[in-house]
Amino acid sequence: MNNSMNSRKNAARMERRQRKLDAGFVEAQFPEVAGISIKMTYNQKGIQKSLPRVVNFFPGSSALFRIDCLSKECVDGGFDLTQVINGMVRNRRETAKGDLTCEGDGPSVGHSTIVYEVAIQYTQEISV
Repeated sequence: MNNSMNSRKNAARMERRQRKLDAGFVEAQFPEVAGISIKMTYNQKGIQKSLPRVVNFFPGSSALFRIDCLSKECVDGGFDLTQVINGMVRNRRETAKGDLTCEGDGPSVGHSTIVYEVAIQYTQEISV
């Protein structure tokens, strides 16, 4: 790996760290949420085998809902589920499904994708 690539990866790592700090905690952003679970299947172009992943967020977790890309060549890539989760909480939805393409720079456009299912548990039921 050359110095230019190392420099880009270090800058991306610092940016991710700052975004995590800026996001705050789940309990502060969404006090009504007890937990968030993201089940996904990661697919990388040119690799036949899919990789299942589960990422859980708790009240004390960072409210940054961006999942890193697993491709070693990808710089500052990942899958941002922030809009999905914000919309779910706003509408008090418990599940959502979809797919996303990695947003990062990598060996080729669309080098990896995920199929996801988000489940949110709320702290209490709303009385109607």
